[in-house]
Amino acid sequence: MTQANNGPEPRRFRANVPNDQVIDVNRVHERLPTQPFRPLPTPTGGAPYHLLLEAVLPAETIKQITAAKKMVFQTIGDTGGIKRPEEQQLVTNNMEIALQASDVSARPAFFYHLGDVVYYYGEETQYYSQFYEPYSHYNAPIFAIPGNHDGDLQDMSIPSLQAFNNNFCSAEAQIAPSSGDAPRDTMTQPNVYWTLETPLATFIGLYTNVPDGGELGDDQIAWLHSEMEGAPRNKALIVAMHHPIYSADSHHSGSKYMEDLFDAAMVSSKRLPDLVLTAHVHNYQRYTRQYNGASITYMVVGSGGYWNLHQMVQPLRQPASPISFPFPIPNRPDLVLNSFLDSRHGFLTLTVTTDTIRGEYYTVPRPQESWSTPAVLFDQFTIDLHLT
Repeated sequence: MTQANNGPEPRRFRANVPNDQVIDVNRVHERLPTQPFRPLPTPTGGAPYHLLLEAVLPAETIKQITAAKKMVFQTIGDTGGIKRPEEQQLVTNNMEIALQASDVSARPAFFYHLGDVVYYYGEETQYYSQFYEPYSHYNAPIFAIPGNHDGDLQDMSIPSLQAFNNNFCSAEAQIAPSSGDAPRDTMTQPNVYWTLETPLATFIGLYTNVPDGGELGDDQIAWLHSEMEGAPRNKALIVAMHHPIYSADSHHSGSKYMEDLFDAAMVSSKRLPDLVLTAHVHNYQRYTRQYNGASITYMVVGSGGYWNLHQMVQPLRQPASPISFPFPIPNRPDLVLNSFLDSRHGFLTLTVTTDTIRGEYYTVPRPQESWSTPAVLFDQFTIDLHLT
């Protein structure tokens, strides 16, 4: 019997992408040979890779935060203005305005970057145009976790994350060679995954590597379990990662791998985060998940300046019958979508107190609109902390 010849394998013209007609907030991502897991650089600090905010900010600022029992910071990801720098600069300009607030306690103490600082392959030569020059007037520290584009490579002779390490994980603070005429000290983060300790919140920052959907090595997974278990229970716990756990967009979607990995960490540590911050998808989304009788807020904040915004799946964008919020996610009785915006760039300001996290998401003008138009408040929310 002769086997039928079905011809050559069909050619691949695009990677597996979410179904635009289905509301599915996460999936198992296809593993592509062009997106392999990349080895991590050697840590510049000692385990367990903690950095105290007081080692970076002036003592007077720490004193103000402690006395006011309030800490404000800004966060966004996917900022690199590789093709059109205008969107990144509009976000940056409006973030800077908050640094001049007359109420000192309302000024952001720092900016926490959620990854993809530099497109497309994390090159040192791109740090001036995509990082140092756009933030040359941002007069506050900028912390960061790497995104997939920060760790990806074209030149295989260069170690993955070398430029990120040079600029964010320096052994000591110094003027960065890449900063040019916009001098900014390098950051002294102890590793590409690390914990920031502040008076009112603990930030556990993960590096979810290059593969779409994310991937962590065993060492980092064990570290995550330990950090969540050991995080102080009398202050906010914020976990940051580049790849989102939930996203109803038509480009990437959320990651089933990261959901399973993170759920296992919550079970092992017997600890729930108050807030999970992610990026990678170039828009804004806010979800609430009910987990063991408690609420956890998951956010996508990837609208920080990269020129190509990602639209949500079609059922969420029907103009004839706009959805109402909170919107229940089909087949996920534990999850609701509270808000989203996929048509403008913007940034998130978070205010942490002793018992809450208050969030405000602002949109900025489009490049063709007047640059003097002020940022517009689009979404605001309050999270009650899981204090024990």
